[in-house]
Amino acid sequence: MANLNKAFVARLAGLPVIGPDGDDIGRIRDVVVTMRSGPRPPRVIGLVVELPTRRRIFVPMLRVASIDPRSVSLVSGTINLHRFQSRPGENVVLGSLVDSIINVETDQAGPGSADGSAGSVRHQVVDVEIERQRSRDWLVSRVAARVRRGRTPLSRRGPVSIYPWNRISGMDDTAIGAPGHGAESLVEQFADMRPADVANALRELPEVRRLEVARTLDDERLADILQELPHDEQTEIVTRLELERAADVLEAMDPEDAADLLGELPEKDAESFLERMNPEDSAPVRMLLTYDADTAGGLMTPEPIVLTPQTTVAEALAHCRNPDLSPAVASLVFVVRPPTATPTGKYLGCVHIQALLRELPSTMVAETVDTSLSSLRPTDSVDAVTRFFATYNLVCGPVVDDEGHLLGAVAVDDLLDHLLPEDWRDMDLHDDGEKDQK
Repeated sequence: MANLNKAFVARLAGLPVIGPDGDDIGRIRDVVVTMRSGPRPPRVIGLVVELPTRRRIFVPMLRVASIDPRSVSLVSGTINLHRFQSRPGENVVLGSLVDSIINVETDQAGPGSADGSAGSVRHQVVDVEIERQRSRDWLVSRVAARVRRGRTPLSRRGPVSIYPWNRISGMDDTAIGAPGHGAESLVEQFADMRPADVANALRELPEVRRLEVARTLDDERLADILQELPHDEQTEIVTRLELERAADVLEAMDPEDAADLLGELPEKDAESFLERMNPEDSAPVRMLLTYDADTAGGLMTPEPIVLTPQTTVAEALAHCRNPDLSPAVASLVFVVRPPTATPTGKYLGCVHIQALLRELPSTMVAETVDTSLSSLRPTDSVDAVTRFFATYNLVCGPVVDDEGHLLGAVAVDDLLDHLLPEDWRDMDLHDDGEKDQK
């Protein structure tokens, strides 16, 4: 298949990267360029490649042997497997340049004219073309853009046109780092990705760009992604949002994650967010904040599956099928006397989902409830919670107070998040020490 000497970056994204021995190394996620002074076009210095482990690494363009419509091939040599982080003066095309506002020289002034005069029409970048030179260097050659008219969605703007680099101005490090460029295209790229993978991608973006993406995402999606970020990066985003918007996002988060986030803030700042949240959403968060983070009370979710004894097995399984619940929380239902909101009436016991699957749909859960399983106390230490899961081979456990009321449940994913080192998200899934790949 013929090699390509030029290509638009959006079309390269997702292509497999093949090593010199024919092995599939990963897939292209972005292209790294350096901006240069004056009219000189940006120089392409490398690719951002996502490994099968989801880690993104940097591969220099000097390592690229060829690019064809189906794959990118590398020459032999060592690949640095450290996580990609852009350096000063470097920009990722899809992560930073796309959606940037530029000025395009035209013969006549149009509706998007930057200053009302001819020759300067504001456009928004849609894609960037890179081209190989005789020197074997790759440079940015052309830009695909559409006229910028206010802040309406991209789909409502004009058609895309392609312009050579020498007709473009305003795309430099200062302009790219300025707020207000929008992030619609980047959000579209994230649409089908898991929240954890989007969180990893966000961490590689410049701070301003990361905030633009956060402002563009809807509340539910942003809440899911925030829950996959380290606490310091969660607080960075939430505290930079408008106060009312931040409160809406906190309401959409799981109460235990919202409590963990607010627990990182000064008490006065946390209270400002809580006051603007819906009282029904803030109440469980306030309750969780009363417990030490290193206890069962601090780890638990106050919203497990809670049912009355008269609930049928069919109804219980319907609750377990709720896609908003994690597999761990959905594995166990808790049976209580009314009320079912935590703290509940008297806690009677629990039923594992496997037990529900063995019963007739019309059977009431009262007939299958396990009353012998021990429960956790809200003041139990993390070590005690760990021993509980190891002893009973469970992934979820009840937290009950001294009066016998169910307060919530601890899920194993929240326990693991607490036990792992703070930088565990920076590690590969199979990390047991950095190794070079030949």
